[in-house]
Amino acid sequence: QVQLVESGGGLVRAGGSLRLSCAASGRTFSSSVMGWFRQAPGKGREFIAAIDWSGDNTFYANSVKGRFTISRDNAKNTFYLQMNSLKPEDTAVYYCAARRTNTLSITPINYDYWGQGTQVTVSS
Repeated sequence: QVQLVESGGGLVRAGGSLRLSCAASGRTFSSSVMGWFRQAPGKGREFIAAIDWSGDNTFYANSVKGRFTISRDNAKNTFYLQMNSLKPEDTAVYYCAARRTNTLSITPINYDYWGQGTQVTVSS
């Protein structure tokens, strides 16, 4: 059974940093695109960042570009989201997701596997 498990969420003050991790099990994702999304209360699921299998190609939403960094460790079947200069508007449940293919996508429906989400709250 494929599982993605996020960790690293929490409460942080504006300007602070958090590092989210997503540990995958049940299959290897070393040939797959991995992505991070978030969902704030009353809003739809928003694309944050994606990374291809090699880690050489990444793509970010404009809202987080320059503040967030996506990375991966294929040997550990784990990928990460480093979040710096956090703002109150970054408050949301953050989800990791994986595709079966190696094509970058910003569309949630294109992702085949999802984690359960981790809460990130940024206070002002």
